[in-house]
Parts: sequence; C-alpha cells; structure tokens
Amino acid sequence: MKKEINVFDYTKEIMQAVQEGVLVTTKANNRVNSMTISWGMFGIEWRKPVFITFVREGRFTRQQLDVNGEFTVNIPYGDYDKKILGFCGTKSGYKTDKIKELGLTLESPFAITVPGIKELPLTLECKVVYKQKQDLKAMTPENQANCYPQDVDGSFHGSNRDVSIAYYGEIVRAYIIE
Repeated sequence: MKKEINVFDYTKEIMQAVQEGVLVTTKANNRVNSMTISWGMFGIEWRKPVFITFVREGRFTRQQLDVNGEFTVNIPYGDYDKKILGFCGTKSGYKTDKIKELGLTLESPFAITVPGIKELPLTLECKVVYKQKQDLKAMTPENQANCYPQDVDGSFHGSNRDVSIAYYGEIVRAYIIE
C-alpha cells in the first residue's frame, strides 16, 4: 500500500538521507537496477519539483537512464537494513542483479515504469527533463583532485576519473510505501 505525500513536507528527511545515501533505481530492457548515491539535489526548476542525481559516465545506471529517462529515488524512512546501501554502492549493475541478490521487494509505480523499493519506502517517481555532463575544467582544482582523480580506474566504485552527468528528474509522484 502507498500513501501519497506532498514531497515538500519531507524536505528535511530527503536531504538528510541523501547525505547518508539513498538509492536511485532505473529500469530498461526489463532489467531493474539500484545504485547508491550520496550526491543529489532537491528543489524547484521550471516551476516543477525536481530531484537531480549525478551519475558517472561509466555506470550501468547511466546506460539505463539513457534508454529510459525515468527513475525512482528510494529513501530510508524508519528502520532499514544498512547493508542495502553498502551493497548497491559497491556492486556493479553490469555484473550483479542487485535486486535479486538482496531480495528487495519491488513496488509498482503510479506514473512511470520504474518501481519503488519497499525496504526504502519514501519514494520519488521522476522523469528526466534535462541532463548535462560536468566539465572538469569548470571545477575547482580541489574538487577535481578529491572527486575525479585521473589515476583511478573509471570502474572503481568510489571516486574515479569519470565525470558525472546531472540528470534532472521532475518529481511526478511521491509516496511512502506502507
């Protein structure tokens, strides 16, 4: 069962969770994948509520988003198993079916094709309305060195040389899975 919410009533919970980690879930070619993120922005753009997720170029999630421009943001709300975020943040969707490995429960969406994750019940359904690749030359040297070290392989799950693409997702529905 899902309880629809006004997303702005949960701003504090959303932004606190992003600092610790949330899942971005995608679906393309009948495959669902979740990736842990701790970089994200929530606000208003073009008079619409948006969540902006940053996905490195080499990630499986990026391929999924480029095929199907929809995603859910799955946010811990209440008690949850912290190993979900650790696993989804270190395993590649290229090689691992994270949903199956973790036994996650998929929740049918309201307005998009990407499901929610029952175990992280505060859910934002998003449609990509804009995307832009980051420019290394426009970043501070400190951020380049700390977040985009050029001597680290692009497949490394932590900071690596691949820049991110900012995907602006219009939040079309928001709910808590009960």
